[in-house]
Amino acid sequence: MKDIKSSKRRNLWFEGFMAITAAVNLGLVLFDLSYVPWRDFYLRKLPEIIKIYDPIKGIEAHRDTKSYLEKVDALEEQVNQTGLQSPQVNSRLEEIRRLSSEMIDSNPFAGVNKSGTLEKIKNRMRDRIGKESAKQSFATFWSQPYLTQNGWDQENNFFNQRIRPLIASNYYRQIGESGEFVDDFWMIDLPFVILFGIELLGHTFLIRREHPGFSWLEAVLWRWYDLFLLLPFWRGLRIIPVLVRLDQAQLLNLHSVRKQVNQGIVANFAEELTEIVVVRVINQVQGSIQQGELTRWLSQQENLRPYIDINNVNEVEAIAGLLVKTIVYQVLPEIQPAIVAILRHNIETVFHQVPVYRNLQNLPGVGHAQTQLSEQLATQITTNLYKTLLSAVEDPVGAKLTSQLVQSFSDALGSQIKEKHVLSEIQSLLFDFLEEIKLNYVQRLSQEDIDQIIEQTRQLRTQRSVLAVVDKSTVPKIRQG
Repeated sequence: MKDIKSSKRRNLWFEGFMAITAAVNLGLVLFDLSYVPWRDFYLRKLPEIIKIYDPIKGIEAHRDTKSYLEKVDALEEQVNQTGLQSPQVNSRLEEIRRLSSEMIDSNPFAGVNKSGTLEKIKNRMRDRIGKESAKQSFATFWSQPYLTQNGWDQENNFFNQRIRPLIASNYYRQIGESGEFVDDFWMIDLPFVILFGIELLGHTFLIRREHPGFSWLEAVLWRWYDLFLLLPFWRGLRIIPVLVRLDQAQLLNLHSVRKQVNQGIVANFAEELTEIVVVRVINQVQGSIQQGELTRWLSQQENLRPYIDINNVNEVEAIAGLLVKTIVYQVLPEIQPAIVAILRHNIETVFHQVPVYRNLQNLPGVGHAQTQLSEQLATQITTNLYKTLLSAVEDPVGAKLTSQLVQSFSDALGSQIKEKHVLSEIQSLLFDFLEEIKLNYVQRLSQEDIDQIIEQTRQLRTQRSVLAVVDKSTVPKIRQG
């Protein structure tokens, strides 16, 4: 027993370790998927990550925007060395004005879908200068008169705080020979994939050993969710095996989530399934009617589809016989007084309707005699009928004659229906009746509150669980008693 517990504990530790490893891998996958859309955020808040992860995604600084910022840096150094009014500064300002115009015309941001960043730069420069043209705004901003009038330090701070981060966020992403962007995340993901692959092979081997009848494919599909950990694409789906593993390792309780998911699935499909099943059954019955199976059944033709009998017993005849015996031996003896009372009342009614009897009613003793006569007649009739039924049931000859009567009735009914061409009318009426069922009652099934049904099912399960606990708790007491 201790060995089993220790084995389960070791297995739980291993499952927990692998679940945490899968969660770490999922975290890396999510970071990789979010890196490009959130690169501007990482650039502002965590610039060290940019230096590490840009090469993995094939990202490098764009030459045009990088050169533009380098020219601005050179301008700052020149202003510090020679002052704002020097010819060297004027020459550098003229070059920056040319680069600004080229940046607006060529739009180096478009290659990585960051054209919106360029529009933001242009809007901020328009608002700063107060002109509608972005090119004229840049030309005015990078001029000695404007910088002298508004102050070099103030305008340089504006550029560094409001414009430079937007320009610096632009980048160039390398394209591989396949025509897709370079992405070396597979180098980070590969060790995890190898680890999960080895684990899946181990689980597959153990499953096949425990279930020798399983094929290798069936053993692999036993843990189908682990296959998402091996796919080099759709990596976001790895959240499925991670959640399953965390739940199995008891690191995360997803019982309520599973219950809600199951309820949602049942609620979504129950209505459709109910309609499909009921409508399909009705359609099959209608199809059988249209194909003439009802006619062949009534005519008892040999070409009717063979009926599968599992116990060599005619269940209809057995049920009919059981019902007849129940009525004769148990029901009729109990209701015999009521039958006698009904017959006596009818006999007395007949006597009262006879004119001669009405005249004899005036004679003394006739009324009492009539009551006794009615009682005797009713009892005798009931007793004779019951004996007749009892003899018909118990007498083999009578039972055989009764069976022949039923068979003759069935044959006569089938032949008469066929001869009088009533069967076509019956088929049409049955077909229309089933169609009305589909239109009226199946719609009620689909309109029934599925959530209420699910809640009732949950209550039944809860009650069964409580009863099971009660039964288990009473077993020791019974044994002690």
